Amino acid sequence: MTGREAWDDDGGQRHERADSDARIVSLVPSLTELLFALDLGGQVVGRTGFCVHPREALRAVPKVGGTKDVRLERIRELEPTHVLVNIDENRRETVDELAAFVPHIVVTHPCSPQDNLRLFDLLGGVFSAAQRAALLAAELRAALDEAAALRAELDDERVLYLIWREPWMTVARDTYIAATLAEVGWETLPARHGGAQGAARYPAFEWGEPWLAQVERVLLSSEPYRFRDLHVTEVAGLSALPAQLVDGEMVSWYGSRAAEGLRYLCALRRSLRERAGG
Repeated sequence: MTGREAWDDDGGQRHERADSDARIVSLVPSLTELLFALDLGGQVVGRTGFCVHPREALRAVPKVGGTKDVRLERIRELEPTHVLVNIDENRRETVDELAAFVPHIVVTHPCSPQDNLRLFDLLGGVFSAAQRAALLAAELRAALDEAAALRAELDDERVLYLIWREPWMTVARDTYIAATLAEVGWETLPARHGGAQGAARYPAFEWGEPWLAQVERVLLSSEPYRFRDLHVTEVAGLSALPAQLVDGEMVSWYGSRAAEGLRYLCALRRSLRERAGG
């Protein structure tokens, strides 16, 4: 990142290096956590109610609504120089309205764990946190190598990843979640892509769908629906398949959580293999 003075975001906008007194509002939980991991917490002046990590440090940071129902006037009062948004998590209309009074809107859209390397480069460069960003990048590369070694060791397994109940919902293959699971050899079903932002990325399904016959394991996420042990029993009965709770934050949060998430999934796959006696 040294020697550069401008970085392109995922919306195609070029950003020059910010002043040291930049005021940042983050509308994305993963990015809020990343800012603190980059030692930029002192410049964060606003966040959503879903931005909960790091918990203690965020108690003093004002909330500006949710990721979808943003309170524009509250952001205006905070006078940010930069607002961080995500293509999947924030509404385009909101971003357009913010652009009318915020000097810099930084658009992000990581679609796979590898995309975090570019994200680290972007935020580390714009906000003069290159050294911390390089450490995060090295940690992620090590986790990606661990995941690749696991894939070489174990056969791939076809999984159904549940994110909601009533209606039952899962993820398309072009989501960050599916890409993260694929890194450790968990191939999500159904084998479809959702395309642009919308419901197709997180499709509802019925338990009689033909493609369910290919599923080998069901994973129940802790978010956004808080699946519990009783749901594992329910799903095992509905599917006649092994079912397992997983920490949704470890699978769906990007940024500084990406390396930890991959290590978590590697450990989980090894644990399940040992439990099965494989």
